[in-house]
Amino acid sequence: MLRYIPFLLVLALWIYAFIDCLNTPEEEVRGLPKVIWVIIILLFGEVLIGPIAWLVAGRNRRAPAGGSTPSEWHRNQRHTMTAPDDDPEFLQSLKSDNKKDEALLKDWEADLRRREDELKRREDGDQS
Repeated sequence: MLRYIPFLLVLALWIYAFIDCLNTPEEEVRGLPKVIWVIIILLFGEVLIGPIAWLVAGRNRRAPAGGSTPSEWHRNQRHTMTAPDDDPEFLQSLKSDNKKDEALLKDWEADLRRREDELKRREDGDQS
């Protein structure tokens, strides 16, 4: 089992580099066109030259906008959770949905009554 770990690590790096290259926008690719990087990763993936070259030289690694990482941004955001039954916006949306549903139901009932009346009139006209 232990002898398969190096192979699995190489495979994981190969797959990661390939997917990263495919998902990277063209304007963030350095040095070569994106298609050439994909070919390099695929051809030289088993010996790790392609994936490592992509990770080191192929993509522009920029600092996050504003100089903060996503985790820092989340730590700075204070968001209190509110239960749905205490959230006025949620309760208002339920009320508006209920009103729409009731109006739709009334329309269906009126349409059903109209169709039933039509059927009764037709049946009464056929029996005469």
